[in-house]
Amino acid sequence: MLARRRREYFWLMGGCLVLFVSAWGFVRLWSVPAAVAMCVVAMVIPPVAAMVANRRGPDDRWWDDPSGDPKSDEWWDELDGKRKS
Repeated sequence: MLARRRREYFWLMGGCLVLFVSAWGFVRLWSVPAAVAMCVVAMVIPPVAAMVANRRGPDDRWWDDPSGDPKSDEWWDELDGKRKS
């Protein structure tokens, strides 16, 4: 799951950079309003990319690190269906 989210994040951020650089690199030569519109779209992408990268999948656990308490870790594993008692 992490690899998929990371890939989506980099695609979104790459698209953001392409929009921004192309807007002021050569689109502004033909149309400044189009370049500004491209920058507005590029401005919206980073927060969306952050939401995509931090989205919780159906089988993701945000607290994956063991707590150090074996009883608590066993309880969480049982809740996640990793270990049946």
